[in-house]
Amino acid sequence: MFETSAFLLAAVAATFFAAGVVKGVTGMGLPTVAMGVLGALVSPLAAASLLIVPSFVTNIWQLLAGPGLGPLIRRLWPMMAAIVAGTLLGTSWLAAGDTRPTTAALGAALVVYAGFTLFARQFHVPPRLEPWLSPLVGAATGIVTGGTGVFVIPAVPYLQALGLARDDLVQALGLSFTVSTVALAAGLGARGAFQPDGIVLSALAVAPALAGMLAGQLVRNRIGPAAFRRGFLFCLLLLGAQMCLGSLS
Repeated sequence: MFETSAFLLAAVAATFFAAGVVKGVTGMGLPTVAMGVLGALVSPLAAASLLIVPSFVTNIWQLLAGPGLGPLIRRLWPMMAAIVAGTLLGTSWLAAGDTRPTTAALGAALVVYAGFTLFARQFHVPPRLEPWLSPLVGAATGIVTGGTGVFVIPAVPYLQALGLARDDLVQALGLSFTVSTVALAAGLGARGAFQPDGIVLSALAVAPALAGMLAGQLVRNRIGPAAFRRGFLFCLLLLGAQMCLGSLS
């Protein structure tokens, strides 16, 4: 799957450090950044397999660092169960073909959402709608995750629309991404997508990803809620644009 070289090792390390910084600040973005950059160097399937170990480790760190895991699990478990089912179904697309059209469409959706929300009133999901909306969002997120290796749409806009506090939002994203990572690994593994050299390289990417995430968390702790929201949406905008441009190359 991989032709390991000094250039590839350096590119993987730099990519996961940068992706870790973005994740540390906003609570998300590691798979999007990594898939966008590494997709130019290796196949989408190979890039997705590289994500598994650093994504899992950084998501577990993010998940356990928050203030209220139990209440979040009780609130969001229908969404998480649907993510698993959708991801297992969607991995057949990632394992089979070109993901550029779907990645470009996802990037465009992120740009529209983030741009609108930056300059308009924030969306809010009423509590009465959560029981049926959460499973629908989870299933859609799972299918997108399985088909592209990116965990963002529509989970991130939905979780932000729940009106969670900053640290609760970051922890909820960690929960969603952890579940997505495990389901993606299971789906790709069932389709024979993993090779020993890919797993080793994925494990080596953990150190730069954690270093970047720690640096990003230090930045996040120094900014207020309003600045965090603007930065969060701006990162979504940049990530969406990067997905669109990367899919055209």
